[in-house]
Amino acid sequence: MDTKGSEKKEGEVQKKSPFDLIFSQIQRKKFDKGKSDIFQVKKFFKAFDKDSTKKTNEKTEQDSDNKPVPVDYGDHRNGKEETSLREEDEVDSDTAGWLKAKQFMEKFGKKAEIHFIDLNNCGLTAADIKELGTLMTFLPDAEEIDLSWNELIGGSMMSLTPHLCHVTRLRILSLSNCGLTSVDAGAIAQVIGKMSRMEVLELSENKELGSSMKNFTEELKHCSCLSVLKLRSTGLRQDTINYLSSAFQYWPYLRRLDLSCNKAAGGGFREAAARLTAFKQLELLDIHQCCLSRDDVTALTQVIPLLSNLQSLDMSCNKNIGLSSEHLFSRLRFLPKLKSVNISNCTLKTESFAGLADASHYLMDLQMLDLSWNKCVGGNLKLLSETLKSATDLQRLYLSSCNLVTQDLAVIASAAQNGHLERLEQLDIAYNDTVPDEGWSLFFETVSSLKNIVELDISLRPASSRECGPWFIHLLSNLVKLPKLKELGMQRWALSTAERQQLSRIQRETSINIHYD
Repeated sequence: MDTKGSEKKEGEVQKKSPFDLIFSQIQRKKFDKGKSDIFQVKKFFKAFDKDSTKKTNEKTEQDSDNKPVPVDYGDHRNGKEETSLREEDEVDSDTAGWLKAKQFMEKFGKKAEIHFIDLNNCGLTAADIKELGTLMTFLPDAEEIDLSWNELIGGSMMSLTPHLCHVTRLRILSLSNCGLTSVDAGAIAQVIGKMSRMEVLELSENKELGSSMKNFTEELKHCSCLSVLKLRSTGLRQDTINYLSSAFQYWPYLRRLDLSCNKAAGGGFREAAARLTAFKQLELLDIHQCCLSRDDVTALTQVIPLLSNLQSLDMSCNKNIGLSSEHLFSRLRFLPKLKSVNISNCTLKTESFAGLADASHYLMDLQMLDLSWNKCVGGNLKLLSETLKSATDLQRLYLSSCNLVTQDLAVIASAAQNGHLERLEQLDIAYNDTVPDEGWSLFFETVSSLKNIVELDISLRPASSRECGPWFIHLLSNLVKLPKLKELGMQRWALSTAERQQLSRIQRETSINIHYD
């Protein structure tokens, strides 16, 4: 046994002073604490990567490096360590909450986002809405919540709305077609007035909301940032339209207003129309299928010319529009920014169509015009000749079921040949059984001039059946000259075996999808 070595080691231990022992203990505590901090930071960022938490954690690291390390001669914990543990527990709680939110979204095949909660068309139930409400605390930075097309969540908004107070940055709330009830409307109303940043509110396709819109409107007055309001098919009535319009003055930034498909709203625009002038920035007005009365049309005639920023106007499926004088359409000339006009199925008379045709000369930015289901257009399309020349940005033209004749197709063919329809992408001239074979021949001889056409529909009425004439050969020869054509509607045309084979060949050799019976 080496006694000298043992004596040497014992001597070295004896040479260490009490100060050395204290100093080594301090160094060891610094080392252990540094390892603990790094471990906690890595663990935290592995599970939770929110921006606000990241900033808090960086501050914690900086403070740990700068503050002095206390000397601890015992194993008890002091007050500062207990505070640190409480903060660590809070961090763990937030991390666990965020993980629950991620798991909840993943259950519906969605990705968890800090700013967006997209659960559109996910088959949500009332139980899911209740669970989502408990997760709102961990999603305070959400700016958009989309729960649309979940019909089973009607009657369960009380489980969600109280928790929306945590989402102070919410700008967009979409609840379209959710089966919402009047009780839901009350629950939403209680919280909507506190959402000072609300910009977009989508409540369409909830037919039971109309009866509760009075209380709802009172709270909406507080949403001064509102820019988009969609209440399509919500059961609005004449009285609720009048009451709803009382809030118009509180939304100076409104750009899009959709009140369409509320058939009981007719007569309610006599007062509401005048209040539309509060919307100095209004770009879209959709009031189609609202059963507008003659008084409504008269009131709108006075107001619409004042909406100078209007870009899209949809008044379709209101038959009293066509029974009124042409003055409403003649005043569209005062809307220089108008890009989209839809007045299909309005029972237009020759006088009102002439007023529209005259006003449309001034719509230099026109991109979409829908005149479908107005029989008076047939034989009178020549009135739009100047419009087709000036509207060089026209992309969509719908003339379905307009009783078109050969002269009408000649107008379109002439405009195409002269390069006035070079941007046209969609042309619907279906359900015009009144066009004879020579009219179709004239059209298809020049159809190759529509270089940017993507969709073309020449289908016949459902109850019709008719053999193709000599024009079919012109169709075949010009289809291959339309490089962007994707969809061709030819339903109810009675095709021979040879004609079917020729169309099948074209489908194989091109990317055109041809619809025929």
